Amino acid sequence: MPEAEAAVAELRLQHDSSAALGVPAHLTILFPFVAPDAVDEDALAEVVAAHEAFDFELVSIETFDDGHVYLAPTQAERFSALTESVWQRWPDHPPYEGAFDTIVPHLTVSEEPIECAIALPIAARADAVTLIEEQADGRWLSRRRFSLRAES
Repeated sequence: MPEAEAAVAELRLQHDSSAALGVPAHLTILFPFVAPDAVDEDALAEVVAAHEAFDFELVSIETFDDGHVYLAPTQAERFSALTESVWQRWPDHPPYEGAFDTIVPHLTVSEEPIECAIALPIAARADAVTLIEEQADGRWLSRRRFSLRAES
């Protein structure tokens, strides 16, 4: 989510441990995912391309029960549909290891309760899914972007 990076980068560096490890501002589609050497990129490209690109906005600051602070998007059902499709293709990898009953699309700002002021809404476009993978040193790098289908 490059559109949100400027608004949340500093907060994430202070309050989201993944930011310091190279994970950019994002809405997760599926985590954890298959091991890097087991990723079928052609299959992932096919699953992602079955979904149409769309515009959305980050519109509110919310807090999960565990205190994580996040930005909630419009079009949440479209992010959930992407997650469901990828999960259906790789059923042994449920979102967040099956820890939650409901998929809540979100951009994490903090792993702990904080007060924050972020200028909202933030307009964005979902036109690709980026596969990132953890390196041996714990840092995360982008491996490949998979395009959503162009709007018809």
